[in-house]
Amino acid sequence: MNTPHPDADTPRDLVGIGVGPSNLSLAALAHPLAEIDAVFYEQRPRFDWHPGLLLDGARIQVPFLADLVTLADPTSPWTFLNYLKTHHRLYPFYFAERFHIQRAEYDAYCRWVADQLPGLHFRHQVDSVRWNPERDVFEVDHTQLDAAGEAEALGRTHTRNVVIGIGTTPHIPDPLCPLADAPGVPVLHADDYLTHRDTLLTAGHITVVGSGQSGAEVFLDLLRHRPTGHERLHWIGRTEAFAPMEYSKLGLEHFTPDYTRYFHALPENVRDRLLAGQWQLHKGIDADTLAAIHDELYRRTLHGGWPDTVLTPGVTVRTAGRISTTQIELHLEHTQQNTRSRLTTDAVILATGHREHTLDRILAGLDPYIRRDNSERPRIDAHFRLVLDPSITATGCNVHVQNAERHTHGVGAPDLGLAAWRSATILNALTEKETYPLPTRTAFTTFGLEQPQPAPRVPTARQAPTLTPLVDRR
Repeated sequence: MNTPHPDADTPRDLVGIGVGPSNLSLAALAHPLAEIDAVFYEQRPRFDWHPGLLLDGARIQVPFLADLVTLADPTSPWTFLNYLKTHHRLYPFYFAERFHIQRAEYDAYCRWVADQLPGLHFRHQVDSVRWNPERDVFEVDHTQLDAAGEAEALGRTHTRNVVIGIGTTPHIPDPLCPLADAPGVPVLHADDYLTHRDTLLTAGHITVVGSGQSGAEVFLDLLRHRPTGHERLHWIGRTEAFAPMEYSKLGLEHFTPDYTRYFHALPENVRDRLLAGQWQLHKGIDADTLAAIHDELYRRTLHGGWPDTVLTPGVTVRTAGRISTTQIELHLEHTQQNTRSRLTTDAVILATGHREHTLDRILAGLDPYIRRDNSERPRIDAHFRLVLDPSITATGCNVHVQNAERHTHGVGAPDLGLAAWRSATILNALTEKETYPLPTRTAFTTFGLEQPQPAPRVPTARQAPTLTPLVDRR
């Protein structure tokens, strides 16, 4: 990856917007490619991966091989194993026998890569992307920020290709938005949990909303920090159970390139229907976390009595409001019983997941060129490129997206295990060759019926007639 900044009029080969794990993977795999002149912009001051959820002992839900590069290039210097070797930790890791590493360790590994890769520009906010038809290039306008986050300088970069990897944003349900935005009683997203944990622990009663992995981890952490018999914790979620994540070997094959290709080829309405029913593939709870919660609750019954906790699935928050300067009232509905009740609490932690960042602001200047589906979402091809007007694509210029294609590529879109494959797919498309050879088959499961191919009609060759030998009948 060529790093010196070119003349302002010389277009780059690639501009990456955002430096999360997806685009960091792309930057790492692009680094050894001399033919790719790339630069990446990120508005944050440094790489951070969900810092509010880096709880002690919390582990990522994919094996360590799902690092930034290994599944596309295990010989890369940016592998997790090389990170361990560089820090003289390879033997301790070997003896630890940990296939799933701690979340904090994955964050530290990614920061090690980000600190060394050239071409990453932090404190750079991308404001817009436009198409310049006179020069057949994209114009990327950005603002350089100072240490306080204020505008310091304006810039423009011309590029033939753009890769957008701006990740996700915390989701706060509509009934709780006014409370989350107001000062006073703590109502906050789980992404900010560690920052406010000390304050939260002083609250008399705490409610965790959300029945996925982050909700389970936050509930467990609170439980471990509250005195036995005086826990005063409530955990509610919309799903019908605090359900384990699907983690069977064949179930995991939904996170393979094979399934991604199968899903992409399905009709739009079928894809939407499938996604709605696949929540347990990515929104369930790790079985070890569920076991740890049960163990902690059970330990608190050893001397008689039950912990002061309530765990109720199948519950939605209809409305919410303050009833005093220090308390919140949640209006709840149980979906199976069709019953309603009220819950008074002193603090609310919203483990309500994340949503893909909307691309509308950044891509407003390209809106006339973007082709959309029946739900007005951008159409995205098999190589992770936005389907644009032919006046752009005919020039060989493209806009790729990372972790914004769940509606076209399935549940694996945000999965760390597919990041290296996706990055390699993008780089192969940019270089127009198999820069990174990728496997043609990755799953034992065949997800659809193979379409029979008609046999080619080849004329039968004329054969000489078989002659019957003459027999002497004397």
